Amino acid sequence: MDFYGFYTGKIFDAYRYLGAHAADKGVTFRTFAPSASKISVIGEFSEWEEMPMEKVHDGNFWEYFSPKAAPGMMYKYRIYDQSGQWIDHCDPYGYGMELRPNTASIIRDMNDFTFDDAVWMKKRNVCYDRPLNIYEMHFGSFRKPSDEPDAWYSYAEMADILIPYLKENGYNYVEIMPLGEYPCDESWGYQGTGFFSPTSRYGTADQLKAFVNACHRNGIGIILDFVPVHFAVDDYALARYDGTALYEYPHSAVGYSEWGSCNFMHSRGEVRSFLQSAANYWLTEYHIDGLRMDAISRIIYWQGDPARGVNQNAVEFVKYMNGGLKKLHPSAILSAEDSTCFPGVTKDIADGGLGFDYKWDMGWMNDTLDYFRTSPEYRSENYHKLTFSMAYYYDERYLLPLSHDEVVYGKATILQKMYGDYDMKFPQARAFYMYMYAHPGKKLNFMGNEIGHFREWDEKREQDWNLLEYPAHQNFHRFMTDLNHFYLEHLAFSEQDYSLSGFRWLECNAEDLCAYAFTRIGKKETVTAVFNFSDRELEDFSLELPDTGRLQRIFTSELASYGGREAKLQKELLPDPDENRFHFRLKPFSAEYYLNVPEKK
Repeated sequence: MDFYGFYTGKIFDAYRYLGAHAADKGVTFRTFAPSASKISVIGEFSEWEEMPMEKVHDGNFWEYFSPKAAPGMMYKYRIYDQSGQWIDHCDPYGYGMELRPNTASIIRDMNDFTFDDAVWMKKRNVCYDRPLNIYEMHFGSFRKPSDEPDAWYSYAEMADILIPYLKENGYNYVEIMPLGEYPCDESWGYQGTGFFSPTSRYGTADQLKAFVNACHRNGIGIILDFVPVHFAVDDYALARYDGTALYEYPHSAVGYSEWGSCNFMHSRGEVRSFLQSAANYWLTEYHIDGLRMDAISRIIYWQGDPARGVNQNAVEFVKYMNGGLKKLHPSAILSAEDSTCFPGVTKDIADGGLGFDYKWDMGWMNDTLDYFRTSPEYRSENYHKLTFSMAYYYDERYLLPLSHDEVVYGKATILQKMYGDYDMKFPQARAFYMYMYAHPGKKLNFMGNEIGHFREWDEKREQDWNLLEYPAHQNFHRFMTDLNHFYLEHLAFSEQDYSLSGFRWLECNAEDLCAYAFTRIGKKETVTAVFNFSDRELEDFSLELPDTGRLQRIFTSELASYGGREAKLQKELLPDPDENRFHFRLKPFSAEYYLNVPEKK
């Protein structure tokens, strides 16, 4: 290991030196604990008796070799502070852990599994000019083998369940909530104890690799939720690891997050190397295709509060990490969950940006959902909540998220958020989703949104798949499946997502009508999207479309098979010869897509 690089926060491969490393004749254990007075390894190979570690290198690292240790065995580090008090810790760089509430690390041989996904890895792309339709999921509650809270499908079993579902439903990427080991189910993985350990809830490291490999062989990319801001307070893990605040801030004013977890001290080089190595580990060892980085606002500002100022050390850390990850994995996706107005989140690092590929558009999400919560009679005065996003859209490369955060804590599910009674919600949700998929930006939906989930998400229960026994939900699911495939197949909705020439408003001032229209322009096709978000029929909504000979309707929210009132999709519009305008008759709460057929010269 480059020790100088480790101390100065420059390396991305500390996990190759630190941790437990199996070889032909035993296992070498190494840990970094500069303030410890003594450390022993305890484990199955020693019958849990203490095996004293020796100081190596500059005295800040500790090492022990055991000829009896082997992959699959459990171990811990017994770390003594300067007063002689000790605590048994899991390995910060351990490749595996026991199922909670047990806390031992597990030796893994990371060379046992061989990927055969070379074709996928070679063609993988960050998707700037391609469709990116992400299905966000919590691994343990998508489906469950029984109603027991601790009943989960394994990584291998989930491959057989999830992959056909994603392909059938039109998703080309899956984003999985954190899989690094964590003790509390209710934290959903965001308060971690094992940053290099795939959670044992679902299996081993090799089994996760096999899951990733299977996804790739079926054309599905995987984005992993990564948490570089904070970690669990449990004393067996990173908290006061060597008897001092080694990974966290020593001062409580900035040492604890709003979630009651410990904040990483990003100004410390060893912490930077730890986090950079963890991020690189998932991309390298598991062939993960991207990282969604959680709570980036808490990196940009002290405690996420702009009034407290920019945390410059943390900002420099994330720049360096993103830059290094991009050099190592140019085709991997890096996305930021960030609700701030901090500039340049997706700008290149060389130009002063943070170097992310995408930023979650939380403003679009909040404004759009607020609009659809509003009674139709008040939507006219809230009309520009749906136009404002395009006023700032080109400042960043945005991704449109409808994530797990929007279906918990009393916020109601996406379908529930639609104004009105049960029957009134479905046509609005169909029109809403057609607006989302036509709007510039990549797409993300949390599991259950596609079936019109009515119950808020609970990590202890699987999704309410029995909803598909009801016609309204069957129809809605059919609509979402067709919309997803439409998005993947019609490149006008993705090819020029971040180009000014890819989008043009046709109508964004029809406040009294609550109607909107715009075109999405691809390299080979142009699609016009028309929306009526009022509760009344618009009998003559007209638009001028230059250089368009006719419009061919290619998608509508009003098909009877989706729960609407029209039996057929086929419809063609010609312009009024006197006005050169197209006239539309739009049902209440409806949306339509038309293919622009150029005028013959």
